Amino acid sequence: MLEVAGLINGVMFHYNCENEDFDNFSVLLDRISDTYRDLLFQLDWVSLGGGIYFTLDGYPLEKFSNKLKAFSEYFDIQVYLEPGEAAITDSTCLVTTVLDIVQNEMDIAIVDSSIEAHMLDLLTYREPAEIKGASHGKYHYMIAGKSCLAGDIFGDFHFDLPLKVGDKIHIADAGGYTMVKMNWFNGLKMPSIIVKRLNGCYDVVKTFGYQNFKNNLG
Repeated sequence: MLEVAGLINGVMFHYNCENEDFDNFSVLLDRISDTYRDLLFQLDWVSLGGGIYFTLDGYPLEKFSNKLKAFSEYFDIQVYLEPGEAAITDSTCLVTTVLDIVQNEMDIAIVDSSIEAHMLDLLTYREPAEIKGASHGKYHYMIAGKSCLAGDIFGDFHFDLPLKVGDKIHIADAGGYTMVKMNWFNGLKMPSIIVKRLNGCYDVVKTFGYQNFKNNLG
């Protein structure tokens, strides 16, 4: 590795995924320091990648900052982080509306969205959606999208009150991979992008229509 040190001025270590444990992060960073010590002294910068959940409530930010500062000063190196998921957690949700409620061995609430079109990251990770307002209540529903896809299912959830047509269902954590993976599957309309300002007002930043769908096809 030292043979190529003169050809590069920085490296990236991508070694965390949803790591919310500072002690674990600290041990891993020490291991990088020990293993790549000679190389790090020859570089201008290093990226520690993403997956470090330092925005979690209770995370020891001061310890985290001091650890990064000590690492940077020891190697005289610029440190970068890629805090995508950490930065957008709880920042964005997909707001859907219940279009219909049907019964097929269980109550199924059909919403005006689609996991295939609008929440592909859930399919990638094979995880159910996180729905705000879901609970351990007695009202049990499968939340399903409105496309023709047989597996267009956000998951099974319980609520304190029965759902009805017109209810809004907020699907959390839609600000990361979700927004860049959305597609026009079945011609389903893309959700509008709306920003809630600090004063409580809502601004419609972007809307989508048929012309966007047509242009997307080339």
